[in-house]
Amino acid sequence: MNQKEYWDSVSEDKEFTTPFHPKDFARYVKKDDFIVDIGCGYGRTLRELKELGYTNLRGYDFSENMIKRGKRENPDLDLRIKENEKIDLPDESVDVIILFAVLTSIITDEEQKELISEIYRVLKPNGIFYLTDFLLNDDDRNLKRYDKYHDELGIYGCFKLSEGATLRHHSEEHIFELVESFERKEYQPEVYDTMNGHTSNGFYYIGMK
Repeated sequence: MNQKEYWDSVSEDKEFTTPFHPKDFARYVKKDDFIVDIGCGYGRTLRELKELGYTNLRGYDFSENMIKRGKRENPDLDLRIKENEKIDLPDESVDVIILFAVLTSIITDEEQKELISEIYRVLKPNGIFYLTDFLLNDDDRNLKRYDKYHDELGIYGCFKLSEGATLRHHSEEHIFELVESFERKEYQPEVYDTMNGHTSNGFYYIGMK
């Protein structure tokens, strides 16, 4: 099962749990800024933003079933299928990009770098990049699966779930390398509840182009 097939298959079952930090967000973002959520899933974060008074919102996700669920649950949101690796927007056309727990589903460094490059391309000068994802853990459960899949997947921190997904946890050094083109405004390590009922180290980051 590939990543798209997995997310299509669980689109009705999963509830995403990584928290949004509206007070920090509001320090950098105006209510009428054009905000794009890449990997929006069923629109959870966009719904929260709309309820907070943000008015110019759009989401993209490569899972057709996630978008279908999102349109059913949030018919007033602009949710679109992401057809390929490119973001279907012109250069320097977006005020804010949100990337919530998306890198965890992108295994290779190369693909992650391509996505961050696309985000940089579509952001306006001084545009804001809000990133949340998972960091490496040091508990026995995670250490065992990092070791188990290291040889197979070639990257430490990657692992497979029994239900079909392949996921990745990251070092802080790797994250900072990915976002080195941005000016860091906020960075905070956190501990998250995961969609499968565990906990994991994570972070949120706000950068400026």
